[in-house]
Amino acid sequence: MAFTAQDVKTLREKTGCGMMDCKKALTEADGDMEKAIDVLREQGLAKAAKKASRIAAEGVAFACTNEDATMGVALEVNAETDFVAKNAEFQAFVKAVADTIMAEKPATVEELMTKTVVGGTVTVAELLQEKIQTIGENIIVRRFQLYEGTVSAYIHAGGKIAVLVKFDTDVAGKEGFAEYAKDIAMQVAAANPSYLCREDVPADVLEHEKKIMTEQVINSGKPANIAEKIVGGKIVKYYEENCLIEQIFIKDNKATVTQYTAQTAKTLGGQIKVVGFVRFEKGEGLEKRSDDFAAEVASMVK
Repeated sequence: MAFTAQDVKTLREKTGCGMMDCKKALTEADGDMEKAIDVLREQGLAKAAKKASRIAAEGVAFACTNEDATMGVALEVNAETDFVAKNAEFQAFVKAVADTIMAEKPATVEELMTKTVVGGTVTVAELLQEKIQTIGENIIVRRFQLYEGTVSAYIHAGGKIAVLVKFDTDVAGKEGFAEYAKDIAMQVAAANPSYLCREDVPADVLEHEKKIMTEQVINSGKPANIAEKIVGGKIVKYYEENCLIEQIFIKDNKATVTQYTAQTAKTLGGQIKVVGFVRFEKGEGLEKRSDDFAAEVASMVK
């Protein structure tokens, strides 16, 4: 029995499964809609699609590097509950995704889904569907960042925050650099800078901050000519709080990150420059589940 594009669309609407999965199911079922639904259910795909509507704001933020720290990745993989984040099978999936990113270097999450998992025979998308079935929760690979060069990775609080920092240096192989690099990654985790340096602050963001600061100073009773000078000082403070290299170093409140970097470079006899960083916090900006277990059970028996 032949089937049409409309049949594929209808099956997708009924099951929530992907277009290609629906097409394969209809082919296997010789165009029979009900048999195709059974095929998808047998494969576990329809069940996975149902789970896909559930909120996934837990999970882990993860970061790692390759063996010689010349490439690294930070990523966030979400699940529905914190309990699953501690599951060994879930953690192995996250590591497999990270390894695949470093091996295949995809540009987007969508491209990542099409790549074959390192050491395996299935794609990341197929492995994801498998884990949704075996673990029993909706799982989402939300975002990632890949860096090539001299890198350092840091994971805070068992996966609450993941950091990856990139350096331009000629002393990466020297004793003491790894400790310095970890310190910078910990700085990013703890101080949560928005930018690397003041030149990275967008002009519109800076103007917005200046406007707010000016209004605050004028509202406090200061005249406009004095307000301008005060705002100038506040902008310097803004840079110190929001730009990584200008922040006070968390391990020494008498030095900035720039000063700590310069001192380390001098000690190691070379040059070091922080050139990039990414900080992922688990569930950042996502809606959290508000229902409890009792409510979920009640909803299932209605």
